[in-house]
Amino acid sequence: MLLYAQYAIMVALGATVLSSIGYIWAAVQGHQLVTKGTQKKARVLVGGDLVDDLEALDAAPAPTRRVSGPLPATIAKYASWLAWGALGMLTLALVLRTVETGRGPFVTQHEFAVSMAWGFLVMYLFFEWKYRARTLALVALPMTVVIQLYALSWDSTANPLVPALQNSFLLTLHILVAIFAYGAFLVSFAAAVLYLIDSYFPGKVSHLLPKADVLDRLGYRATVIGYPLMTMVIVLGAVWAEIAWGRYWSWDPKETASLVTWLIYGGYLHARVARGWVGRGAAWLLVIAFASVIFTFFGNAIFGGLHSYGVV
Repeated sequence: MLLYAQYAIMVALGATVLSSIGYIWAAVQGHQLVTKGTQKKARVLVGGDLVDDLEALDAAPAPTRRVSGPLPATIAKYASWLAWGALGMLTLALVLRTVETGRGPFVTQHEFAVSMAWGFLVMYLFFEWKYRARTLALVALPMTVVIQLYALSWDSTANPLVPALQNSFLLTLHILVAIFAYGAFLVSFAAAVLYLIDSYFPGKVSHLLPKADVLDRLGYRATVIGYPLMTMVIVLGAVWAEIAWGRYWSWDPKETASLVTWLIYGGYLHARVARGWVGRGAAWLLVIAFASVIFTFFGNAIFGGLHSYGVV
């Protein structure tokens, strides 16, 4: 089953790559439609985004369509299907691994990377479905590709659990919550990156992106989802640590990085809610916070510590 799980991951990787290409292609087509005569309102990317005054390019009169090939919404629809397909393949891979090992597939670096890619896709597709925020794919999906490649670079052997991991339910809950938190933070990062691009290059790509305040709200909404989950990650991890090692906190590198990440996102939410802080500063803070997320993820592979069970 582990071999079939690897095949599923490879298929998911291919689907994610093709989905990323599709969204980029849709963006290019949308750019051409806007710059070559389409008189519809601007800020149109892939046939629909979270924009109040959006008028889909597909509805443009035929004479204004001066670009060959499929329309942006059509390309984006296929790209979305591929992203859902990738999620299905990763789900299959995780289920197969769970059946084979008899535990949650979250222990080794390979397993956690696959699970993290799964969480990235879940949260991106949730925002695409709920807010029609397809523009986020331009950042979110390439990041998912990187994590999948990273997962495939690790040994996929299923080793027996060490004693500290025998509390499988608590471990599974702890890491599952972390996966969803990281996925939400990816969405906020994608929104922040697009906001900064629009801010630093006004008029260059602004017609391809939602309005700045829309991107700002998307980043905030994703953080509001991710922050309580990250809080749960730390609390559950502390409870698990007390059961496994007899102490709630050990200043392990990954524990410390998680705390730093939690503090940065907490600072962002406080600045936004209490001070009304928006704009470039808030976007940069989300970028820094996600860098901390990535450091937290890779920390055990770099520095070892109590979380380095699956590091070869």
